[in-house]
Amino acid sequence: MAENSITQAIQLIAIGGSAGSLDVILKLVPALNPRLPAAIIIITHRKASSEEILVDLLNAKSTWPVREAEEKDTIAPHTIYIAPTDYHLLIEQDHSFSLDVSEKVNYSRPSIDITFESAAEVYGPAVLGILLSGANADGVEGLRHIKTRGGLCLVQDPDTADVDYMPRQAVQQVKIDKVLPADQLAGYINSLFDTQQK
Repeated sequence: MAENSITQAIQLIAIGGSAGSLDVILKLVPALNPRLPAAIIIITHRKASSEEILVDLLNAKSTWPVREAEEKDTIAPHTIYIAPTDYHLLIEQDHSFSLDVSEKVNYSRPSIDITFESAAEVYGPAVLGILLSGANADGVEGLRHIKTRGGLCLVQDPDTADVDYMPRQAVQQVKIDKVLPADQLAGYINSLFDTQQK
């Protein structure tokens, strides 16, 4: 019952991942119900040379419109936003993006922590944070912020991750709502919204 009340207001799904997360994202996103009443932000650690590749790959596989997040873009539902390389992606109180070039966090820019934390500040309990495969602890503090603000936290089962360090740190350090194998993530997310629409 508590979970149902949490999911009533989900407006933003924030997905973070690093090494080993690309394959999960490419399977997860096309399996999501295109009518989910939320926006999706994807934050991954990738090289600048691959900047357009993720947008193009997801556009080819998904019925959702996919675009790279830009300064002052207003976050709209039914849209997937990709954090640009070499910028931290923050969310402002008016639900727009801002880009920041301050120091790397956990050796990363974009930092999953920074986006998750700003999403938690702005959206509070309306955020679903998801952490996938990765080689460092980026995203763990961000999930802690989401949890503190009443949001929902979902982590890929470390045993199904190509690189288990990131999800394992999250499971060990944060009270996660659900830990699932990669191939069950989309079904679970879709079921949350099925529940809230009944």
